[in-house]
Amino acid sequence: MRHWWLRPLGRGTHVTTDRRSAILEGAARVIARRGVRGLRMEELATEAGVSTALIYYHFKDRAGVLRHTLEFISDRADRYTSGEDGADAPHDPRQDLEQSLLLEFQDLPEVRENSTAWGELRASAVFEPELRGDLARATLSWIHDVADLLGGIRPTAPAPALTASAERLTGLLEGLSTRWLSGALPLPHARELVKEAVTLELERLSR
Repeated sequence: MRHWWLRPLGRGTHVTTDRRSAILEGAARVIARRGVRGLRMEELATEAGVSTALIYYHFKDRAGVLRHTLEFISDRADRYTSGEDGADAPHDPRQDLEQSLLLEFQDLPEVRENSTAWGELRASAVFEPELRGDLARATLSWIHDVADLLGGIRPTAPAPALTASAERLTGLLEGLSTRWLSGALPLPHARELVKEAVTLELERLSR
C-alpha cells in the first residue's frame, strides 16, 4: 500500500485534486474500453469533463497520462484487495493471503475496469518502452506484498523462496484474469484455480 504525507490543503487544492482524479478515472475507463492505443486526449477530455489544456497542464503529455493512470489503477487495486472495508475480515494469515488474491476476481464494474486497464497497460509496455519502468516497479511492489503475506504463513521460509512463490502467484493471477475477462474462463473456476495454486505454493514452502 502507498502512503502519502498529509499536509494542509490550500484554497483551490480540492478542486485541482478533484479534476486530476477525474482525468485519471476517465483514462482508466477509456483504456479499459478502447485500449491504450485508443486513448486520445480529446476523448479523454470529454470522458473526464475537462479541457484538453487541463490534461496537459496536469500530465504534460500522453506518456504522463499513461504513467499516472498505471499508478492510479495500482492504488485502486490496493484498496479493493486489502479487505479493510469488508464485513468479514480474515482471521488468519492464510485467509488474509487468499482474500487478497481472490478479491482480484470480483464481478464488479470497478474490478473489471481496473483489471482490463492493467492488462492493456501490461501488453502495451511491449511496444511503449516508456511504460516499462513504472510497470516493473508496480509489479515488484505487488510481488513484495504477496511475499510478505506468504511469509506470515511460512515464517521460516527463506526470502528468495517467498519471492519466487509470489512471482508465480501474481503471474498466474494476471493470466487467469485475462482469460476471465475475455470469457474463456468462468469466474468460479478462476477462483478455484487460485486457491489450488496457493495450496501448492504453501506446500512447496514447507519442504
